[in-house]
Amino acid sequence: MKKTILASAIAAATFSGAALAQESNLPTVYGNIQYVLYHDNVDGGGSSVEHADNGSTLGVLHDHEIAPGLTGFFKIEIDRLGADDIDSRDSFRIDEAYIGVKGDNFGQLWVGTDDSIYETAVTEISEFYEVATLSRGVDYDTGEGDLVQYLSPSFGGLTIGAAVQVNGDADPEVSKKSYPWQLAAMYQVDALELAVAVDSNDGGRGGENNENTYGVRASYNLDNLRLTGEFHTRKDVSDTFGVMGIYTLGKNQFALSYELTQYDDNFSDAQFADKDIDTVTLQALHNLSDHMYVYFEGYLGGGDDGVYGVADKSERSIASVGAVYYF
Repeated sequence: MKKTILASAIAAATFSGAALAQESNLPTVYGNIQYVLYHDNVDGGGSSVEHADNGSTLGVLHDHEIAPGLTGFFKIEIDRLGADDIDSRDSFRIDEAYIGVKGDNFGQLWVGTDDSIYETAVTEISEFYEVATLSRGVDYDTGEGDLVQYLSPSFGGLTIGAAVQVNGDADPEVSKKSYPWQLAAMYQVDALELAVAVDSNDGGRGGENNENTYGVRASYNLDNLRLTGEFHTRKDVSDTFGVMGIYTLGKNQFALSYELTQYDDNFSDAQFADKDIDTVTLQALHNLSDHMYVYFEGYLGGGDDGVYGVADKSERSIASVGAVYYF
């Protein structure tokens, strides 16, 4: 699953528990179980129905005061629990694991495996939904491991972020450089949010080019409505556009988005080279309590013929219902 909704929910649910744990200097334990039932249909290519674990996790976090105004912290989170099947072949995997320090006048510096600066700054739409099967995401190579990241304090609403991935002496046949980097600037004033980011893509995956990826995002909050627009581009790979609206009504949340990716004719994957692919996504989510929510998500994907593996077809639809319990 994507992390935006659940991360906010966990933060709210664990606040009181975290405060109590810190009084006794104990770590906070949190987790969730996520189940989804979905129907996947490719026009001219068959369909399937599946019940699955959608990303159940278990985590531990802790922080403590090193000195006045300076706090040390750590987090470790395991996913791929395979909670849908006792005989599941899914194996435990470290999803997040890092340590760091933070302070009001210093900002935040942390090392390890975590969402990257580029992802958190400008990729809201592709990271928002629960299932997100049809979202190919944004084309940038720097992963979430071996990162050293820094986030500055706010200067009148402006925050600067930077990251470098320390890969050591990488094999030149696999990657072109050992230290890919990211930079981002985020500005917030009242209801408006603006962000720009760049990923160097040095040392591309499997021979992918190392042209920079550039991304911009603008979001606006109007009472219960949030509107977001994004654009990402990478030479000889793709351009991605996206718009999304999220409306909150009591315990309910509704979201609608449109994403379009236009692949360059030099793109390395022949199935997508010189083709367009788009996705319309609808979500309806209801919070049953402070620890549980249910949702429906519908996806309609289209584009040029062949993007879903059928030569003269270009349509795929997914309907899913799911439930999440978190603590």
